[in-house]
Amino acid sequence: MNQTGMRALFLEELTRIAPDIDPAEVSDEDHLQDDLELDSMDVLNLVTALHLRLGISIPEADYTKIATTAAAVRYLSAAAGGE
Repeated sequence: MNQTGMRALFLEELTRIAPDIDPAEVSDEDHLQDDLELDSMDVLNLVTALHLRLGISIPEADYTKIATTAAAVRYLSAAAGGE
């Protein structure tokens, strides 16, 4: 999956967890907790959803590596062996 597809998938799962977020308004540098106001349970639910969708385990130590959309896309793409 290319990075555009991974970004779309990430935003889809993000908006399932936080339906009040408009994916069209999420920038690549918006921080999940600081800018989008996800709490720790939301982040955990997002990690779980991404694991179920992609089969990628994200250890708690790596949560900071998915803190923004751009970082998450890079991390998930690398973990999936993509571009």
